[in-house]
Amino acid sequence: MPYTKIMIHLVWSTKNRIPILRNEIRPAILDHIRTNAREKGIYIDLINCHLDHVHCLISLGREQSISKVAGLIKGESSRWMNLEKLGPGKVIWQEEYFAVSVSESHIQRVRNYIWNQDRHHQKKTFQLEYEEFIRQYGFEELG
Repeated sequence: MPYTKIMIHLVWSTKNRIPILRNEIRPAILDHIRTNAREKGIYIDLINCHLDHVHCLISLGREQSISKVAGLIKGESSRWMNLEKLGPGKVIWQEEYFAVSVSESHIQRVRNYIWNQDRHHQKKTFQLEYEEFIRQYGFEELG
């Protein structure tokens, strides 16, 4: 049997970065995403969010792709949030997402970063963080 450990830092935001992920609903949303992912065979090492975006550290299974995992997590979670009426209106995730591999030696640093989102965003907006990710990892924005 093949053994794989491919850790991915996955980040996605609400449509138009609307700040709907309020403190009072975050635990339910994150718990639901974890449970749903587990049912679909998606391993989430750590997940956390801030008002307008979600950070996830996942381990890709040997037959999983980033786009498939992101689609499953995002699609089902927005459907559930809308059924539960957790947003001020219809909850929609932006189509795009950010995903980068994480080396074994950096896993704990990424976990700390994900865990401390509220503290981190007291100093830096998600927009600024996003622009830094694009530059740091050599991505170019499309469109």
